[in-house]
Amino acid sequence: MSILVVNSGSSSIKFQVVNTENGTAVASGLVEQIGESEGRVVLDLSGDESEKKLEIPDHAKGLQIAFDMLADAGVDLGDSVSAVGHRVVHGGEVFYRPTLVDDKVLKKIDELSSLAPLHNPPNVLGIEVARTQLPDVPHVAVFDTAFFHGLPAAAATYAIDRDIARQHGIRRYGFHGTSHEYVSQQVEQFLGRDGLNQIVLHLGNGASASAIRAGSPIDTSMGLTPLEGLVMGTRSGDIDPGVVMHLRRSADMDVDAIDELLNRRSGLKGLSGINDFRALQKRIDDGDSDASLAYDVYVHRLRKYIGAYMLELGHLDTITFTAGVGENAASVRADALANLSGFGIEVDEERNAQRSKHARVISTDASAVTVLVVPTNEELAIARATDALVRTANEA
Repeated sequence: MSILVVNSGSSSIKFQVVNTENGTAVASGLVEQIGESEGRVVLDLSGDESEKKLEIPDHAKGLQIAFDMLADAGVDLGDSVSAVGHRVVHGGEVFYRPTLVDDKVLKKIDELSSLAPLHNPPNVLGIEVARTQLPDVPHVAVFDTAFFHGLPAAAATYAIDRDIARQHGIRRYGFHGTSHEYVSQQVEQFLGRDGLNQIVLHLGNGASASAIRAGSPIDTSMGLTPLEGLVMGTRSGDIDPGVVMHLRRSADMDVDAIDELLNRRSGLKGLSGINDFRALQKRIDDGDSDASLAYDVYVHRLRKYIGAYMLELGHLDTITFTAGVGENAASVRADALANLSGFGIEVDEERNAQRSKHARVISTDASAVTVLVVPTNEELAIARATDALVRTANEA
């Protein structure tokens, strides 16, 4: 039996059928451009890809098309799937471990949408649709914030009025937790060492950093929402809160307009007009000064977090790059760790330039800190968490 993993976004649904015993994806796919005049459903069965282009009016129709394509290819989810695992971005202070979904749980996840307005509503929609399509199997919510639930109070607390913070659930929650936990565990398995002090850099369109001591996170860059921290594809990351008040007063921008600016029109896109790293690099090579500045700001912020986390950890064993940019952009890895030999960090130029889909060391043999590239696999992590919870529930 396999686990179906569903990651529902505002206009797309990613899904994967995962065999948790051997860690392989039986099938994977993407439903995108939901609600537009022409949508697309892509299905990959062990490298054999098929595609349909048609109008997809809503998530329910999109998921039904995907399930029909799977059935036509010989994958009957009703017979082959033992549970469905759902990625949910924000669990607030309520959810900090994988949770069986019922109507009460789903309502509470929806109520947490004020903390993640771009993410939790489509997450809820995906769960509703999948529960309708597959009503006879358990559905499990796995939360991005769960891994960081136990952050030390000093790292989790904002220095604002404590009563207001408590009343409104304002604290640093952290995100990409499934990825940070999975990758940090993979590092220890790959190196055959336990109890490591690690920095993990999840660099995709969304980006976050974490400091992990012996398997437990002690700090992370994202906060109340996924907006805080590193420069990202379209998000600003750290910014003086006074900018918000300034824009409200001087530009007469309301809360929604400022939210749109900081979440969708900032970061690399705000600085250069694009948020694709390959296109950004091409513009840099062509002499585009805006693209060069965007890249420099991105790396500058990244180095600030690496330095801060080195100090917090006291002793550092590993630095690991993961996710789309982290796994593929050799220049980012090299520039983020340039001129740090005095801190025991030396990147091997030849190793760093090599491309691979497998975990690998990119530091020199003399480097005191081991630098790695480890592909993340959030779908496998969600599938395993779902499988473990369902098995425990069945045994109870």
